Amino acid sequence: MLVAAAALLAACTSSTNGQLAGPGQSATGSPSSSASGGSTGAGPSASEPTVSRAQFHDCSSSFTLSALGLPSDVLARLTFDCASVSVPLNYAQPSGKKISIALVRVHDTTVTPIGSLLVNPGGPGASGIETALGLTPSLDNTLLKHFDLIGFDPRGVGSSSPISCLTDAQKDTLNAASPDVRTAAGFTAAKKSAKQVAQACTDKYGSDLQYYNTVNTARDMDLIRQAVGDNQMNYLGFSYGTELGAQYLHLFPTKMRVAVLDGAVDPLTSDITSFGNQLDGFEKAFDQFAAWCKTDSSCTSIGDPRKAVATIAAQAQKSPIPSSAAGETRKATSSLVYTGVLQALYSQSLWSTLGTALKQAEGGDSKGLLSLADQYNERYNGQYTNISDANLTIDCNDSKPGPSDATIRATTASWVKRFPMFGLWSASSLFACQQWQPDRTPVPLPTATTTPRKVLVIGNLHDPATPYQGAKNLTKTLGNAELLSWNGEGHTSYLQGSSCIDAAVNKYLIDGTLPAANTTCPR
Repeated sequence: MLVAAAALLAACTSSTNGQLAGPGQSATGSPSSSASGGSTGAGPSASEPTVSRAQFHDCSSSFTLSALGLPSDVLARLTFDCASVSVPLNYAQPSGKKISIALVRVHDTTVTPIGSLLVNPGGPGASGIETALGLTPSLDNTLLKHFDLIGFDPRGVGSSSPISCLTDAQKDTLNAASPDVRTAAGFTAAKKSAKQVAQACTDKYGSDLQYYNTVNTARDMDLIRQAVGDNQMNYLGFSYGTELGAQYLHLFPTKMRVAVLDGAVDPLTSDITSFGNQLDGFEKAFDQFAAWCKTDSSCTSIGDPRKAVATIAAQAQKSPIPSSAAGETRKATSSLVYTGVLQALYSQSLWSTLGTALKQAEGGDSKGLLSLADQYNERYNGQYTNISDANLTIDCNDSKPGPSDATIRATTASWVKRFPMFGLWSASSLFACQQWQPDRTPVPLPTATTTPRKVLVIGNLHDPATPYQGAKNLTKTLGNAELLSWNGEGHTSYLQGSSCIDAAVNKYLIDGTLPAANTTCPR
């Protein structure tokens, strides 16, 4: 869920080079009975649309492949091709208006693959094209010798008929805003801001806006499967990508060969409960950072890390902190301070960066914190990707109407007590979908009892963005799934440094063999 005023975007930087879920990630709701492309859980109809084979063309010149760091011999044997697939905007009218879904394919020319591996990095709103490229140097060579790697930008994202409601300047203003929802003025400001954003999207896209949702994207995935020539899908989804994969399994259970769902979105919680669980996860992740900070030379000088962040944020609320970065005119408000801190909690590799940024901020320089916040918000050289627009659109279209003003006030009061660092800052995001367009497609509870083989769900015991209970609940709900656990840090597990996890996933993807039941990989 996008924070209309506080910019709490469901996002992070990870080894997949994409955006993954953060606070505000929507949870599943009850099945929708609307005719807006939603699903009642009955599966695809006999009139499900089909698509012709994708016409791939070399697009290597569109990417800075040297930045991937691939060995020259590996790069020489890989091709990077692009294509697009035309899909119905509204699946209830398959012959009606079409939108375009952009694909990239990474192919090893020395082998004949057994099929394609479709990847999704999360968000919602993150680019699967960027993720496929970012994954390429990290994947074991055996995978690239078995699969063409396929990345896609989901509908409304990146190069796939993107949703773009706000200007860069408007996003700067929204991300910097720091209303105190406990006060009458702050409550009114946050509510007004959310309404302005929702209205901007409706004014630009009208009734088409409702069709950018998870259920329709899952249907798009089956047309992608057909377009690349696969009889069954092989899928690797991270974070929100687990929700997307679960919906595909729910709609097309017999069309999935193997599916890895890493960093599971909990299908059994309400939106607000899921949001609160994530905030709890990030509070605990900060405690882990704080314990490390007190013993690491790059960080010890800031003293108590929680007190340091609170002091910096209070200063920024009173008088925003300037940056020494060349050409930077922005100053860090308290909202941008917390955004920067949150970004660093997705991966332990960013802890030293956070420690340095906090030391700079204590000295009156917000350079490091603004840089972290910009990573989170996907702001590059003053320009944003459309991840926040797509994130808001998909999350709101996936959710039920609400919450009420009374629920927002009560939730805010609870969060301030339960989550002393992120609770108040996050409260503005509760307004994000309240005044959104009313034609919604809540995500059905996913089941996959008739899949040809078990689905592999992965849960990180200390994942702040998608808490471990979500992996347990998704495994149970799907009905034909195995849970693989990791006693690790940060968000998601695969390609995060565990050879145990990586080996298990690679074996499952290639030959369908699951790890032993109840396996927990060590830290």
